[in-house]
Amino acid sequence: MLERLFKLTDNGTTVRTELLGGLTTFMTMAYIVFVNPAVLSQTGMDFGAVMTATCLAAGLATLVMGLAANYPIAMAPGMGENFFFLTVVVGMGLSWQVALAAVFVSGVVFFLLTFLHVREMIIDAIPASLKMAIAAGVGLFICLIGLVTAGIVEPSDAGGLLRLGDLGRAPVLVALFGLATIAVLMARGVRGAMMIGILAATLLAWGLGLIEWQGLLAAPPSLAPTFLQLDLGGLLDATVIPVVIVFLFMAVFDAIGTLIGVGEQAGFMRDGKLPRATRALMADSSGTVAGSLLGTSTVTAYVESAAGVAVGARTGLANMVTGTLFLLALFFSPVVRMIGGGVAVEGGPPLQPMTAPALIIVGVLMTKMIRRIDWEDFTEAFPAFLVMVGIPFAWSIADGIAFGFISYPLIKLLSGRGREASWLVYVLGAVFVLRYVLV
Repeated sequence: MLERLFKLTDNGTTVRTELLGGLTTFMTMAYIVFVNPAVLSQTGMDFGAVMTATCLAAGLATLVMGLAANYPIAMAPGMGENFFFLTVVVGMGLSWQVALAAVFVSGVVFFLLTFLHVREMIIDAIPASLKMAIAAGVGLFICLIGLVTAGIVEPSDAGGLLRLGDLGRAPVLVALFGLATIAVLMARGVRGAMMIGILAATLLAWGLGLIEWQGLLAAPPSLAPTFLQLDLGGLLDATVIPVVIVFLFMAVFDAIGTLIGVGEQAGFMRDGKLPRATRALMADSSGTVAGSLLGTSTVTAYVESAAGVAVGARTGLANMVTGTLFLLALFFSPVVRMIGGGVAVEGGPPLQPMTAPALIIVGVLMTKMIRRIDWEDFTEAFPAFLVMVGIPFAWSIADGIAFGFISYPLIKLLSGRGREASWLVYVLGAVFVLRYVLV
């Protein structure tokens, strides 16, 4: 049955590899179970209800992605999207019910764009050099997230720039131990190196007293405070329209960037196109719609899926594992909190010394895509470079892609080679410019 559903042999994988890949992906993104409600509860939403909504939305959307598109790309409420949700409520004064309605409408529009194959056209229209740059940029982004959440680098006091962290702190030492463990095991060709590294770091953190055994089982919090609480009537206010547009913009291009990045790493791309892209994008958009009804912010494809791909995951069977673990997290939240909840540090946000090393290693694996960029052609190299540095420096996949779509047609046109860019690239470049001017 598994062979018929997921075509394991055709994809050069095994049940064991897919199980390990799905578990690895879950371990690297389990933090969202607690981080997302911590962010959204600042809007007045119930923490427990958002946690339940997060687990349900992530689990169901991940299962749909695996079954419909047969890709090992997990889904969950997006980091960045949840902070924009917070900004909309706290900064603009909208209620969280109206913000949920904006997420819902953006998800519906997102689904319609996918049904009309508009998003698939966007993926196909992205020049090959930008596709490679997106994959490499996502890799650098993942690596940067890992370095920051490990405490190896930290924000400085000078304008928010990064600097070397205190390497003598216990959580950082745990992260460095996990990183060294994974790196050595991978260099020696040991399968499951990432999972072994995560477990080794967890045992060390427990031995040092950084984490405590909090139990095994707990009853899931009630979903009632957020379920179907969206206020569609609040969208009649014209000032909310830009909010819907930004939610849509972030959802579309974060998803496209992640699909291309993970797709390139896994070898899914064929002649610059992603097979079954429409199915993948429909799973992505339906996750956002379902998530808004349950009571959480935009659900999107997660770059941490690259961790599962790095250990060999190639089919939707890995997603069956990841999705099921998200659903089980409702009942095993003490264990998930222990590993994915992070380690509290004085004067800053919690660190993730157990899972951050895996993200750093994934960044290493994904940045190899830069070798496939034509660096001798400056009209290809310059936009690609802007994408690569834009994604991590702007802390946004969507904004990094914007840098490429704006600069690529512009430099082609001004260098007298305008016909080398398709009409859709020009249109999207103009859309990105308008987005920054008007929103």
